[in-house]
Amino acid sequence: MNFSPRLRQIILILLQENQIISVKKLADEIKVSKRTVQRELEFVGSSLNQYHVSLQTKTGIGIWLEGEEADKKKLYTMLKEEDVIDSGDKDDRRKRLALEILMDRTPKKLYYYANIFDVSEATISNDMEAIESWFQQFDLTIIRKQGYGVALEGSEKNYRIAVRKFIDENFDNKLVRNLEENERTIIDVLRDKDGQNIYNLLNNDILKQVVTCFQSIRDKRLTRLTENSYIGLILHVTIAINRILQKEIIEPNDELLNKLVKNDDYDLATHIANSLEEEFQIEIPDIEIAYILLHIKGSKLQHIDEDEIETENQVERQELIGFINDMIDVYDTQIAYELKQDEDFIAGLLAHLQPTFVRLKNHMIISNPLLQQIQETYPDIYEKSLNVGYLIKERYGFKVPKEEIGFLAMHFGAACVRLENQKESKRKVEIGIVCASGIGISRLMHTRLKRFLKDRAELVTYGKDDLTPIQLKKMDFLISSIRLDDIDADIIRVSPLLIENDLERIEAKVRVYAKTPQKSKVSNDFSNQLEHVNFTVTQIQYVINEFQCMKVSSSITFDELLVAITERLSPYNEKRLLIQEDIKRREKIASQIIPSYDFALLHSRTKGVIRPSFSVCLTKGLGEFTDPFFQNIHAIIIMLIPEDDHTTENSDIMGYLSSKLVENNDFLNTIFTGDKENIRSFISNELKKFFGQYLDRV
Repeated sequence: MNFSPRLRQIILILLQENQIISVKKLADEIKVSKRTVQRELEFVGSSLNQYHVSLQTKTGIGIWLEGEEADKKKLYTMLKEEDVIDSGDKDDRRKRLALEILMDRTPKKLYYYANIFDVSEATISNDMEAIESWFQQFDLTIIRKQGYGVALEGSEKNYRIAVRKFIDENFDNKLVRNLEENERTIIDVLRDKDGQNIYNLLNNDILKQVVTCFQSIRDKRLTRLTENSYIGLILHVTIAINRILQKEIIEPNDELLNKLVKNDDYDLATHIANSLEEEFQIEIPDIEIAYILLHIKGSKLQHIDEDEIETENQVERQELIGFINDMIDVYDTQIAYELKQDEDFIAGLLAHLQPTFVRLKNHMIISNPLLQQIQETYPDIYEKSLNVGYLIKERYGFKVPKEEIGFLAMHFGAACVRLENQKESKRKVEIGIVCASGIGISRLMHTRLKRFLKDRAELVTYGKDDLTPIQLKKMDFLISSIRLDDIDADIIRVSPLLIENDLERIEAKVRVYAKTPQKSKVSNDFSNQLEHVNFTVTQIQYVINEFQCMKVSSSITFDELLVAITERLSPYNEKRLLIQEDIKRREKIASQIIPSYDFALLHSRTKGVIRPSFSVCLTKGLGEFTDPFFQNIHAIIIMLIPEDDHTTENSDIMGYLSSKLVENNDFLNTIFTGDKENIRSFISNELKKFFGQYLDRV
């Protein structure tokens, strides 16, 4: 039901009187103006219709309710029972008081609110003092003057921020997360609040029309928004339209307007505004269009297009990447170096921070439905992320709310989990898929599991009669759609369709076996082991034998350096260009210049090489690189691996060397000497240790 407390009072009086009553008498009875009563009754028709009751008016006489007595009685009972205010629950009452003030900013006497909540004026006065701090965080002030009453004062922009914050604070975020799976519409979700009548802040009809407008706009920039951001944009627009219809416009801001008009997404904001103008038959001012654009720019995205990242302002991008390095240092100095090598983390954080800074700079509200879960489940990560928030405030002056801290914690937490997974000794899990004949259903299961597990498992299909003791020895566990009571093996019984629960159980089993030692293999597998060992030996030999130590001019630029390096690494111009482009691509994701360790690490996967390559580049005088791009470092290390089917094996070799650069000071000190053979010898000794560890795992 969409009845405000005041509207309930009016309808209850009409039901109790059960006769024609003047608007003035109604207003006097609830101690408000005639205009307020008329405004309350303006949109009550649709809400009364569901009870088969209608509001009737006659000019100069008054108003009354028409309908069957049974229907009126049912409505009366519902209104008396609905949302009954417990005057003893002061927290609930104060929340409702804030809602009343937000719903109507016109001056009201204290006895007006005391009457609504059925408490004394002294109690309401205390409540006003208690909620003042909530409004003050938005630079809004509750003004109380003798003979004037109570009113909310502050800018239109800040008022709208407060409305949005109130909605978010009293909004059941679980509803948003379950929106898709429950096939609920956005209207359903926004209406299903926790009994606080928040929906009255939005206006039912306006909300429906706004949603209709958005559904008619086919633009990929809207479909890329996360569900939460999309609903947030609809909330902003609904509040804005409601205020525009009341002739309340956001204060002009020429500086903001001039800046945003040049933005690439201004055409989308204009398109949305044009659609809204046609729907509501109003004119939307340019400043309102600018704030629609701000909300688009400040929205979280489901995915980022690499092409779009590359076309951004490179100066701003490099500044942001530099700041990300500082954020990582503040988060955890012990794992900072390793986090800086995580391309997915850097790219994700880079994409996240751009709209984040838009929100922080413009004091925009964002909801984080996972905040409480993050704080409770990952308290250490959240605490470290608070330090990142303090750094943002110190550097840019933006106060970072807890919702934003929660999103930062999600990015850092995911990177830490990836880092832990990389450190764990993992292997491919051997899985047998079994059905009656080994064809048909088992093949379909094989295809789905291959997509689900990717390269984490080796899958083989069997008929029940194919499961010999030798075959069982090869398998870590079996997945079967039939009963295998007489088989001595670890078996997961599943539906032939592999439902969600089946996949979760298989995933859990794979994680366990991936961390356990490999089963003893039969002779056939020994041949495979020899092949793997031989391949690893060949790759290690190539890294050592083809090691390059280059000396270049101290004033060389980045592009000139790439040309010089690739001329030494490949005789083919086509391959050189591939290496150069791939290193540049990696540099765009995140800077590989590391002044704190006095070197640059240029590493990339590339089709420009067919085997892994480790090289170093120093200046001819072994001094600093003077080009500003290199930030006065003394050495450049180039690590390349081929883009082929052996990425894991090659990455293990080069990753081992990369970690030794920071773990072993002697490695860098040897590189800084510029003695090629000494460096080669050091690399050889380190790779010998790696090979010993590798053999222990085979």
